[in-house]
Formats: sequence, C-alpha cells, structure tokens
Amino acid sequence: MSLGWSQSFINFETYLRLEKSLSGNSIEAYLNDIHKLEKFFASTGKDVSPVEVTYADLKEFLVWFGSGNQKTRTQARVLSGIRAFFRFLLIEGEITDNPASLIELPKTGLKLPEVLSVEEIDRIIEVIDLSKPEGHRNKAIIETLYSCGLRVSELVSLRITDIHYGEGFVLVTGKGDKQRLVPVSDKALKEIDIYRNDRNRLPVVYDQNILFLNRRGRRLTRAMIFTMIKELAAKAGIRKKISPHTFRHSFATHMIEAGADLRAVQEMLGHESILTTEIYTHIDRSFLRDTLIMFHPRS
Repeated sequence: MSLGWSQSFINFETYLRLEKSLSGNSIEAYLNDIHKLEKFFASTGKDVSPVEVTYADLKEFLVWFGSGNQKTRTQARVLSGIRAFFRFLLIEGEITDNPASLIELPKTGLKLPEVLSVEEIDRIIEVIDLSKPEGHRNKAIIETLYSCGLRVSELVSLRITDIHYGEGFVLVTGKGDKQRLVPVSDKALKEIDIYRNDRNRLPVVYDQNILFLNRRGRRLTRAMIFTMIKELAAKAGIRKKISPHTFRHSFATHMIEAGADLRAVQEMLGHESILTTEIYTHIDRSFLRDTLIMFHPRS
C-alpha cells in the first residue's frame, strides 16, 4: 500500500521538527507548499499518492500554479518546499527516484534589501521621545537591533540572563533554537541599563527574565516592534520602506563595507549557509562602484 498524503504530511512534519530543528513557522510554510501540490491533484481529478508523483506531474503543477499570476519569488519558494519534501521521501526509502531533482527554480533575480545609512539610523534614534515611559526602551531596542544584527523574533525573546556585560556578548537563540554568541556595543549595553531602571518601575512584570516588555509587563510582539519602527522612521522623515529587519541588513552591510570577514558576519547573523550572507557583498560592490564613479579621475 502506497504512502498517502495525510501520513506523508505527518512524517514530513516530524522530520522537519526533530531532525532539521526548524521553527513552527518554517514547518508550517513547508507543509503549506505540499498542500498546494495535493490541491493540484484534487482539482485535476488525479488519484496520485506522494510516492507516485512523476516529473511530468510536477511540470503540470508548475503550469497550474503559475497560471494564478503568482510572483516568481512565490513560485520559487513553493518549489523549494516541494523539492525538500521529495528529498525527504528519498531519504526515507519511500521512493527510489526524486521526480523534483530535474525541476529548476525560476529565476528570481537579485533583490537587495533596503539599507539605512548610519546618519539615518542616528536620525531615527534622535526622534525618540525620552520623556515618555517607553522612550528609553525604544532607544535600547534600536541600538540592540543595529548593534547585534538580530532578527525581530530574536529581539523579543532576548532574556536579561542572555546579556553578558563583562564579556560584551549577548546569547541569541535563533532559528531552530540554535544559539550563538554575538558581540554587543558599549552604547547598546548603556541604553539597556538605562531602560532596565525604567523596567523596574513597571507595576507588574509577568515575564521576569524577558528583557523588553510592554507597559503591562509582558513581552513585546513582533507587530509592536514593527509599528514602533515605522512610526519613528516617518517622524525622522525617512521615506524608505523599512522594518525591524532593515537594521539587521544595515548591520551586515556596514560591517562588510568596513572590511569585516564574511565568515565572521555569517556567524554573527546566524546564517546556516554563507551563500545567504553573500548577498551583502553585492551591496558592498555597488557601494564600491558608486565610490569609483564619484571619485575616479577617469569616470
């Protein structure tokens, strides 16, 4: 009896959670990709189990999925999830040939992330109203995001016991609960200390060890950080489309522009593959080209 879709979903989810140590959000994204493939077979009336899928079936799926005017990047992401699924079936011995191995990812082009200049980051910090109860907290958040290049999920989960003042490091828990030590600037540590004095005056603290809290003493959400940054950027007159992740991009770009080793930046960002980090070298090259055009006597 061939493996059905329901059982294959359960097996794949277990594999992603236990063996790949992926986060809940990543697992959900992978499973959604496979559900799209199952939906395709249901819509076409084909009674095909996961182990019976062929290369031709996947080509038909891509035509079907692409007909919905999906963005190239979305198509690439879905196909990436499907390829991971069939690699898993191959590893488990459920199939002997991977039907997705010859499917090429659509060309998405290089999309460089938005980056803030140091001057723009300073402007955002300058417009923070320190007379408000959340003022010093927000300043500490911006300094920490930029100093350590954290993901927003890592920032909201940061604990007081993760901060090692003597060594100048913070212990960051990243994707898949993988931990890494990241250097933190003296400026960020100073702002964290000032904020902690305000934190101690909260009437009730529900999350004693979580560093950044809202006025009700609970941990901040990703949405709260996003809203705060969006409002500060508008107040500072910055027209770029920015998010908490922009500070992470800016951190990496500024480090590489200053000559930091790519492997060191990879370690600090918590990238599993150095290929992910290499996108910032493209930003650096465009920076170097602009510099050449501006200052070279033959330009």
